[in-house]
Amino acid sequence: MKTTFAGAINMGLRRAIEDDPKVVLMGEDIGRLGGVFRVTDTLQKDFGNNRVIDTPLAESGIVGTAFGMALRGLRPVCEIQFDGFVYPAFDQIVCQVAKIHYRTKGKVVAPLTIRIPFGGGIGSVEHHSESPEAYFAHTAGLRVVSPSTPADAYLMIRQAISLDDPVIFFEPKRRYWDKADVDFDRLDREADLALHQARVRAEGADATLVAYGGTVATALTAAEIAAAEGHSLEVIDLRSLAPIDYDTIEASVRKTGRLIVVHEAPVSGGLGAEIAARITERCFYHLEAPVLRVGGFDIPYPPAKLERHHLPDPDRILAAVDRTLAA
Repeated sequence: MKTTFAGAINMGLRRAIEDDPKVVLMGEDIGRLGGVFRVTDTLQKDFGNNRVIDTPLAESGIVGTAFGMALRGLRPVCEIQFDGFVYPAFDQIVCQVAKIHYRTKGKVVAPLTIRIPFGGGIGSVEHHSESPEAYFAHTAGLRVVSPSTPADAYLMIRQAISLDDPVIFFEPKRRYWDKADVDFDRLDREADLALHQARVRAEGADATLVAYGGTVATALTAAEIAAAEGHSLEVIDLRSLAPIDYDTIEASVRKTGRLIVVHEAPVSGGLGAEIAARITERCFYHLEAPVLRVGGFDIPYPPAKLERHHLPDPDRILAAVDRTLAA
């Protein structure tokens, strides 16, 4: 079945509601409107406003209420309308949601999924194109994931909701309208890829590209261009940002000897730095060149007309490829 990235998440939410009476959706405008990106379109009409709840514009209240519901045995799924709106709920997430399992010595769980459209590429105004993933990946007690394809969007939202741990689910908003064939029933039957396992999207021998979310498609485009120029690049879709599947990255780097990490967030303090450090520790004698990072610049997200200069593109990735191959 041909579906969009947004449609795949919608189907995943729909089946989660059908399968488990404890699953409840909540967020600003997710009911009658179907969300600003229409990800929850028709769900309130089909399941009622007790299962798909329109909330006030109050992110701290949304997450705080959902946290209480999770403690009482429900499985709430919150939508934060845009990435830049999550900060009012930051205290709830990192101080309460993330710590309750550890604080109670494992006696209390918080099966809460927080959906956050993130990243740029859609020409939005201020506060609508952030990349806050490093804040949450740094917080012990949270699982953090980001799909890059419609199939993974469906599979991973279902897996996230089924877990007893809190999950931050980052959805690359510029991929909402990407289409692909998705066999939902097969994914339900097999579900053979664990939520936190990285996936090799393209095999190669000369260098490894690691990306996640919206930059995976960009990395694949760069790999296609490089192939035409005689260079073979392996592309790894990280999928999970906490925990990170270092085994898959290490196996690739031991083969290629070179690593480039790509993400939209600013380079300084980003996930690329942690990946570079870990792989340098694990693959020091296999690396033929320093690990390189390609990311956003260390500035507040720029106005819409300038975002194409800020976001990593194939040219910037290929410039890094040239640097690593020349080392």
